[in-house]
Amino acid sequence: MRRRVPTTAPPTPEMKLRFGQNLARCREGVGVSQEELSFRASIHRTEVSLLERGERMPRVDTALRIAGSLGVPLDDLIAGLEWRPGYEIVVPGSWEVVEREGQPPGTREAAPADPAEVAAANGSR
Repeated sequence: MRRRVPTTAPPTPEMKLRFGQNLARCREGVGVSQEELSFRASIHRTEVSLLERGERMPRVDTALRIAGSLGVPLDDLIAGLEWRPGYEIVVPGSWEVVEREGQPPGTREAAPADPAEVAAANGSR
């Protein structure tokens, strides 16, 4: 069996905790025990506990099985989860600083350039 290379951006503790809170809320809302959920989703019973405590983050296929087992949309399990790249995208020819809605003051981002300028800089028409 070939080992997989780990990702360079693992889920943050906040992401795992939020997923766990969402999972517990959904499971309790349906009135299902952790053991029953583990049976329905074909995962080990301790995995449900680890997920709810925010100690693990499920793979996509596991999250889909959990959502299907609870009869809730996957959106309910990932509500409030967000990821942003750790870098800023700079468009050639654009150096203006704009404030992004929802970011703390002083956080900078490059302003979007005119699409025609971007196309010219990339050599496209």
